[in-house]
Amino acid sequence: LDKNVGKRKAQIAAIRRSSGDLVLNVDSDTTLASDVVTKLALKMQHPAVGAAMGQLVASNRSDTWLTRLIDMEYWLACNEERAAQARFGAVMCCCGPCAMYRRSALLLLLDQYETQLFRGKPSDFGEDRHLTILMLKAGLRTEYVPDAIAATVVPDRLGPYLRQQLRWARSTFRDTLLALRLLPSLDRYLTLDVVGQNLGPLLLALSVLAGLAQLALTATVPWSAVLMIASMTIIRCSVAAFRARQLRFL
Repeated sequence: LDKNVGKRKAQIAAIRRSSGDLVLNVDSDTTLASDVVTKLALKMQHPAVGAAMGQLVASNRSDTWLTRLIDMEYWLACNEERAAQARFGAVMCCCGPCAMYRRSALLLLLDQYETQLFRGKPSDFGEDRHLTILMLKAGLRTEYVPDAIAATVVPDRLGPYLRQQLRWARSTFRDTLLALRLLPSLDRYLTLDVVGQNLGPLLLALSVLAGLAQLALTATVPWSAVLMIASMTIIRCSVAAFRARQLRFL
């Protein structure tokens, strides 16, 4: 396009000018393994599949402590969350760095995608999640391909990381509301999964705030909250270390 008017407008322009059966979305800071297109296209052979995503890793993983943690976070998001959802053919967000779509489905959904509003204004965030939700609402499956590896650059400083997470969180909460009517038509596990994803961070934040309030008001350490959060963290990371066969999760 003549000027930068955002990712969504660029996507829509590219899709309308495309001619192939499949459209691959790749972020500009992402490098694909040589077999990614083949592996995603094989998954898309089934006509019921509207979109498929690959596994994301941090290309700059070794730069800082933060990039190493984000790389582990990506492993968890892909190989626990997306992999579990894919068992039911309903990955709730096909991530932008590496996602393949069926063009015939995209063309039917482009008007809804282009005209999405947030607080009365055209939406300028959450493109990946919203497009995935539209695919699911159209009755198509969304899949995850764990051996289609895409390496993407992740934030190496806390400020940019927190801004990114805030943007993603807004998208998650907003599009979860859009997906509520969709959930009963999907597996009951997915309803539990979506509720857990949205309530979990809120309950964690509430626990931390309650612990800090106890410390401030009574000058006593909230050991029960500390032990609960620590035990949950240890259990989850131990499971990840076992499944990935990688001690770095500990």
